[in-house]
Amino acid sequence: MPSPDAPDGMDAPDASDAPDVPDVPGASGASGGAGVPDGMGALGGSGDRGDHGDSGALDAFDGAPARHDPDVLVIGGGIAGLFCAYHLRLGGARVTVVERGPVGGPQSCSHGNTGFVGTQGAAPLAEPGVPAQGLRWLLDPESPFSVRPRWDPELARWLWHFRRACDERAADAAFRVLADMKRRSLAMLRELCAPTGPPGPGGAAGPNGLASAFAEGGMLLAFNTAEGFEKGRRSVPRAVARGVPLRVLDPDELRALEPGVEFDVRGALYNEEGAYLRVPEFLREFARTLRDMGVEILEETGVVGFETAGGAVRRVRTTRGDLSPAETVVAAGAWSAECVRHLGLRLPLQPAKGYTVTVKAPGNAPRHPVLLGEGKVAITPLGDRLRLGGTLELSGMDPAVSRRRVAGILRTVRSYLPGMETTPIIETWSGLRPCTPDSLPLIGRAGSYRGLWLACGHGHIGMGLAPSGGRLLAQLLNGEPPDTDPAPFHPGRYGDRTARRRGRDGGRRWP
Repeated sequence: MPSPDAPDGMDAPDASDAPDVPDVPGASGASGGAGVPDGMGALGGSGDRGDHGDSGALDAFDGAPARHDPDVLVIGGGIAGLFCAYHLRLGGARVTVVERGPVGGPQSCSHGNTGFVGTQGAAPLAEPGVPAQGLRWLLDPESPFSVRPRWDPELARWLWHFRRACDERAADAAFRVLADMKRRSLAMLRELCAPTGPPGPGGAAGPNGLASAFAEGGMLLAFNTAEGFEKGRRSVPRAVARGVPLRVLDPDELRALEPGVEFDVRGALYNEEGAYLRVPEFLREFARTLRDMGVEILEETGVVGFETAGGAVRRVRTTRGDLSPAETVVAAGAWSAECVRHLGLRLPLQPAKGYTVTVKAPGNAPRHPVLLGEGKVAITPLGDRLRLGGTLELSGMDPAVSRRRVAGILRTVRSYLPGMETTPIIETWSGLRPCTPDSLPLIGRAGSYRGLWLACGHGHIGMGLAPSGGRLLAQLLNGEPPDTDPAPFHPGRYGDRTARRRGRDGGRRWP
C-alpha cells in the first residue's frame, strides 16, 4: 500500500400551480463523483472524465432517443436508477434511462466506492453518541466525519433532523428496516449474479457476465482498541437478533481466515454474509444486461428542464431531445434535490463526500473485505487491485479531493495492517453519497405531481439497498401490493406537505 504521506422534507406549492420549468442547471442522471488517477487534484467537473482514458462507456449514443414516449423515464444511471429500470422492465414497462456521463463513469458515485453489500453495515449514520463524537471529529482534519462550516439553510435543516434521529429508539427502528432491506437485496444479487443468470421478460437464461462482478465469502470487522472491540462485542447480540450472522473471532480463526496478513488489532468480528460488488465493472455489465432486456440507456445525456401541465410532468427536456414519458423516476443520487427543486420540491438530502484510494494489490493484502472499526475505513480486494475507502464529509456539491483526508485513510490502514507492502496508487477518487437524516432512502411519489417518483437518498450503503429499493419503487408505481412496508421510505416523512401517504392511487399496469 502507499505511504500515508503519499501524494499526498420537501416543501412545495401545489403542482397544479407550478409553471413550466426552464433550464435546470446541474440536474442530470448521475449519482455523483469525481475521479483523479495518480494524484489528488479534482477534475474540472463532476462529469469530466479527465485523463481516465477508456471510460468503459457502453455503445455510446450519439443521436436522438429511439423512443420519445417511454412508459417510464429513469433519471440516473447509477446503481439505484439501474435497479429501478430492471424491476420496471421485469414488469413489462418500456423503460428509458438517461445518464449524464458514461454508465459507471467517474462522475457516478457508483464508480469508485468499496461496493459492500450483504447484511453487514445496516446501522444508520444517526445513532446515540454521534453528535458528541462528531463535535470532536470536527477539530480533526483527518477524521472520518466532518462538516464544512458555511451558511446553508438546507444543511442546517438536515442537521436538525439528523440530531433528532440520534436516539436509541429511532436508530433501532432504522437498523431493523435497513437490515431487512439489505437482506432482500443480497438475495436478489445472488439470483441476478448466478452463473446462468435469471431469465428476462420473455427470454431464457444464459451465460451471465455479472457473475464475476459479485463476490461473497464473509467480511471481517477489525478493532485496534480495547474500547472499540468491546463496543463491537456488545453489538453482536442485537445484530444476531435482527438476523445478521455476526460473531466474535478468536485469534486462531483470524489467522486461519487471513494467513500471512499482519494485523495490529485487539479483536475482530466476522459476518459470513459479507459480500461486495466489483465496481465499476458491475455497473457496466448490468447496463449490458438491461439493454439485452430491452431497456434504452442514453449515456452522456443530461436533463435540462421539465414541462408541466394540469399537475403532471408532461415532458422532460434533455441534451438529446425531449421525452414524453407516462411516468418519471428521479434516481439522480446527490443531484436529485437540485433536479426536483426546479419543480418547487425540496428534498431532505445532503451530499456526503467519501474518498477511495485504489492501489496495486499487495502480495500480503487481506483476501476478505475488511471494515476497520474505529477508523471507519473499508478495504475491498479486487483481484490485482485493492481499494481503500472512508470518510463522510458534508461539504456541499464539491467533488474536490482533500489530500489530508486521503492521507488520513492511508494512515488508518497502516495502523491496522502495519506489515502490508507498499504498492503504487492506481486511482484516487471522491464520490458524493446522497444522504437523508435517518439513512433511509426516499422511495415513492414526489409531492402532488402525477407521474413523478423518487428513488434516491440511499446514502453510504446504497450498493446494498438499491436492489430491493428498485423493486419497491416498481411495485408502488405499478400499483402492486409491496412486499415491504413503504412507510419508512415515504418522501414526506419529515412533516412537509409534498408527498401523498401512499402511491397506490393512480398506479399503472403495463401490457
